[in-house]
Amino acid sequence: MAALIGAWRLLRALLHVLHGAAICVLVFPFLGAERRRQRVGWFAVRMLRLLGVTLASRGTPHASPCMLVANHVSWLDILAINAVQPVRFVSKADVRGWPVLGWLVTHAGTLYIERERTRDAMRVVHQVAGALKAGQTVAVFPEGTTSDGHGLLPFHANLLQAAIVTATPVQPLALRFSDDRAPVSAAAAYVGDLSLAGSVWAVVTAKGLRVRLDWLPAVESDGLDRRALSEVLRGRILQALG
Repeated sequence: MAALIGAWRLLRALLHVLHGAAICVLVFPFLGAERRRQRVGWFAVRMLRLLGVTLASRGTPHASPCMLVANHVSWLDILAINAVQPVRFVSKADVRGWPVLGWLVTHAGTLYIERERTRDAMRVVHQVAGALKAGQTVAVFPEGTTSDGHGLLPFHANLLQAAIVTATPVQPLALRFSDDRAPVSAAAAYVGDLSLAGSVWAVVTAKGLRVRLDWLPAVESDGLDRRALSEVLRGRILQALG
């Protein structure tokens, strides 16, 4: 039964991806920034529903401009955040090469970083600072990779420099995935050698998969160095995760 339900969810999700691609080609060129954000939010809300993921959100997203800092568990994180507040993301460069999905997130305004190249972080810091100055909210995953959801990996503080130089508030966000089997869902975690296809199948065959977003109070970046800011943010997310 789980496989049958998973196949039905997958089929509908794939059709939704194609619908999203058509919107990017035929509609996005004629929309302003705010209407694009609304479309991105609609796409994310519907995709989560089609995948069988229930969303719960607590707290209030900070008004733009803001840097959003979240723990990273899965590709589902981007959908969950965009379903509540569509933002621009900083993502690892290989996401751009994902079939169709990479093309979609690029059209949503994603900024890419090559984490293997230390100097590339400075280039992205300048891009993020420009977006913040333009009044946009940019989300980063300072762990630099996904975890299994049971805790937090060390934070990389480089990209926080963009918030400091623009005196932009930084809002920590805690994401937790659970399902009917466990309070911390193994089905949601996109870690290790798991392929994207394998991760998608684990999600669509999960029973009662849920994601909870806790929007924590924003932290003023003015007067802090990036390492001190990183520790404050990490501590608050860790506390929220329990």
